[in-house]
Amino acid sequence: MFAEFIQYLFTGITIGATYALIALGFTLIYNSSHVINFAQGEFLMIGGMATVSFVGMGLPMPVSIVLAVLLAGVIGICLQRFAIAPAKKADVVTLIIITIGASIFIRGVAQLVWGKQYHVMQNFSTDEPILVLGAVLNSQSFWVVGIGAILVVALVLFFSRTMTGKAILATSMNKDAARLVGIRTQMVLMLAFMLSALLGSIAGIIVAPITFTSYDIGIMLGLKGFVAAALGGLGSGVGAIVGGLMLGIVEAMTAGYISSDYKDAVAFSMILIVLFFMPRGLFGSRVVERV
Repeated sequence: MFAEFIQYLFTGITIGATYALIALGFTLIYNSSHVINFAQGEFLMIGGMATVSFVGMGLPMPVSIVLAVLLAGVIGICLQRFAIAPAKKADVVTLIIITIGASIFIRGVAQLVWGKQYHVMQNFSTDEPILVLGAVLNSQSFWVVGIGAILVVALVLFFSRTMTGKAILATSMNKDAARLVGIRTQMVLMLAFMLSALLGSIAGIIVAPITFTSYDIGIMLGLKGFVAAALGGLGSGVGAIVGGLMLGIVEAMTAGYISSDYKDAVAFSMILIVLFFMPRGLFGSRVVERV
C-alpha cells in the first residue's frame, strides 16, 4: 500500500509540475494584459511535436529541443503582434475570443504539418524504471520535476533581479503609470507572450516521453493548466504552482484509488468547489473598490 501511495503521489507531482508550468504561462499573460490566453495549450503541443520532427530529421536531441523552444517563442511573438496588438482597444472578452481562434488556427496548421497520429519521444535518459521505496517510477518523471523546479527559480530571479522582469511587473500593476515612466508596454506584452510560449513549449517537451504527443494534445492539457491557474488564483505565481501540484496529485490519487474514468471529472469538480467558497482562488488578491 505504501509503495502504491508513493507511486501515485510521484505521478501526481510529475503531471502537476506540467500543469504548474502551463498555469504560469496563463498567469504571465493575465498579469501583463488581463487576457486569458486559450492558445497556451498549443505552445505545449508545438514544443513536443516540433522536437519529434527535428529529431526525425537527424538532429541531436538537445539541438532539436532548442529549435522547438525557439519556434514556440516566435509563434508567441507573432500571436501578440498580429492578433492581440491590432485589437488592443477591444474589450477583454473579444481578446479571449481571438486567442480561441488562434488556438484553432494553430491546431489546424499542426494537423496539416504533422498529421493526426500520435508521436513518441524517447526519454531524456534511461528507459529503465527506477525503484524508490518500492514504487516503480519513470526516469522521465525526475526530469519533469527537476526542470520544472529550475524554471520556477529562474522566473523568480528574472522578475526580482532584472530590469526587464521588473518592467513586466510594473506593467501588470499599472499599465498607464508604466508608460509614463518610459516603459514600452507593447514590447513588454510581446515579451510576456514570448515567455509564456517558452514555458508552454518546455512543458510539452519534458512531458512528451510520458504522455506521447499529437496535434490536439494541447486542448486538454491547456484546459487543465487554466484550471490550475484559476484554482490557485489568476495572477498569482505561487497560486499557479500550488494549483498545478494540487490538481496533479488529486488526479493521480483518483485514477489510482477509484478509476481513471473519473480523474477529469474530479479535477473540474475541484475547481467548482474551491471557487464557490473562494471566488478568487486560493491565492487570488482581494480587490477593493471605492464607491
